Amino acid sequence: MKNKFVMELKPGMKVDDIFMVKNSDTKTDKNGNYYLDMTVSDNSGDIVCRKFRATNEEIECAKVGKVLKISGMVKEYNGNINFNANTMECIYEDQYNILDFIAAAPIKPENMLSEIKVFINKIQNKEIRKVVIEILSIYKDKLMYYPAAKANHHSIKSGLLYHMLRMLKTGEAIGSVYENINMDLVYAGVLLHDICKIEEMDSNAFGVVEDYTMEGKLLGHIVMGIKIIEKVADKLQVESEIKIILEHLLLTHHYEPEYGSPKKPMFLEAEILHYLDIIDARVFDFEKALKGVEPGNFSDRVWVLDNRTIYNTVYDKEQEIKEISAGEQLRISQE
Repeated sequence: MKNKFVMELKPGMKVDDIFMVKNSDTKTDKNGNYYLDMTVSDNSGDIVCRKFRATNEEIECAKVGKVLKISGMVKEYNGNINFNANTMECIYEDQYNILDFIAAAPIKPENMLSEIKVFINKIQNKEIRKVVIEILSIYKDKLMYYPAAKANHHSIKSGLLYHMLRMLKTGEAIGSVYENINMDLVYAGVLLHDICKIEEMDSNAFGVVEDYTMEGKLLGHIVMGIKIIEKVADKLQVESEIKIILEHLLLTHHYEPEYGSPKKPMFLEAEILHYLDIIDARVFDFEKALKGVEPGNFSDRVWVLDNRTIYNTVYDKEQEIKEISAGEQLRISQE
């Protein structure tokens, strides 16, 4: 039975509890001793955990997706909370509830897929719609549980669907303001931009990624996505320009060469796709950073947010301040 969750851990706490291994690296200290540099997690979040002088048995236990019983001390180092393990051991499936360890999207995947189908039907160009439907059908089973990342934004069960849905909704809102946007391209770009993360990463049914695939490491999801568009568009005999435009959406959505995009967007919808991706990733990162942080306090440093600490504001968390009386509303309207 699990007692303490990650979001409850504070510096100085002694902990003897069970956690799932999310990432694990075996390293060597300056004296030649092995130690484990891990990220362990439960459904409330994750924390860096290190086990110094790791034994061969402990190294063998600390595989991604395994649940371990860990005893140790929570400490603060360089503004971040870390868990230093004194002892750790493998435990069996009948000794824990798997739901304690599975962070998942807040919406059921079946419901998200239904909403996404509505957006697919809004794509007016028949050729673009056919390409999108064909590609999504290839990955429809894995799409229900795949995360959008191994460790960063939307690295949760059904995180890829959740990321797509929020981008679609944000894109639709932007399209209601700027009438010159081609929403067919925005919707198609959102639906296809990360689809080959399903091929890039090796995830189990709980949305936990053990590693990147060989092709994922050598090519990455952008190149893999372009390849599948090329294949499907040729199969469906799609007009050449449409095929290239869809490929450009994927090619440029990371914006910078160091992030995997050799070219920057060269039409408006590709530019918008990049920022939709950034907005949703950042919102998720801020939401995650503030889990368990009391109003008026700061989070640990967040590496993906340029190592910033994030502040949880007080004023908008107080119900009495949020509620405006009918009299005040009337006074404001009269002014």
